[in-house]
Amino acid sequence: MANSSGEVQAEIGVIGGSGFYSFLDDVMEVTVDTPYGAPSDSLFLGEVAGRRVAFLPRHGRKHHLPPHRINYRANLWALASLGARQILGPCAVGGLQTRYGPGTLLVPDQLVDRTKSRAQTYFDGEPRLDGSVPNVVHVTFADPYCPVGRRVAVDTARAGGWDAVDGGTLVVVEGPRFSTRAESLWHAAQGWSVVGMTGHPEAVLARELGLCYTSLTLVTDLDAGADTGEGVSHEEVLEVFAANVGRMRNVLFDVVGALPANSDRTCLCVSPLGGQEPGIDLP
Repeated sequence: MANSSGEVQAEIGVIGGSGFYSFLDDVMEVTVDTPYGAPSDSLFLGEVAGRRVAFLPRHGRKHHLPPHRINYRANLWALASLGARQILGPCAVGGLQTRYGPGTLLVPDQLVDRTKSRAQTYFDGEPRLDGSVPNVVHVTFADPYCPVGRRVAVDTARAGGWDAVDGGTLVVVEGPRFSTRAESLWHAAQGWSVVGMTGHPEAVLARELGLCYTSLTLVTDLDAGADTGEGVSHEEVLEVFAANVGRMRNVLFDVVGALPANSDRTCLCVSPLGGQEPGIDLP
């Protein structure tokens, strides 16, 4: 969907912090209302590599929203309503295997949901704020990430000198606390790669809206079960992320430029409903 004049305001959405857009020229702040309430913050529109991009601070510009209180449904809906059809979701994670130490960029191909209280579908049969009622719809989610976006992200990062890990499993926990050592050891024993708090339900909501979603995970620490120290601290996470935010920003912007045009999308993400009637107008 576009704005009231019919103009598409963004081709691509990036869900991340202000470090990804604050230095751009001519950034426009836009407030978007959704049937699910307000998104985490205003959306910030700018141009990267000749593409129109909408940036959304996942936790709000003041980082006041913990992972379990983010309005994920409003966030994805808002991006789609501006015309974005491809979404990049960078996030900080802990490494569950010692080979994925701080500074590793991993582009996952699988997801495990261990969250507890998050609304994770648009199709729950419950009345929305506007009074409309969606049908109950089931989407295929065997492969949660866009294969085209993943390939572009891995190839682009490697071409820029960052040897991105191609594939792996992101397990998403409720937060805002970090894992116990026992939980971390269990996650690692399953063969999972990294652990984070925000990658779900972003991916499944994007799929329900027919958006291409690509996660780029930056390892900021070894999780409690993979490290013999005293466990991860918030300060440690912030320090490693700050040291790599410029590098991540460069990769994201290169990926934006390398993604296909929205009109050229032919991947599995485009038609997720398989003929099922949603019962509501999608953006």
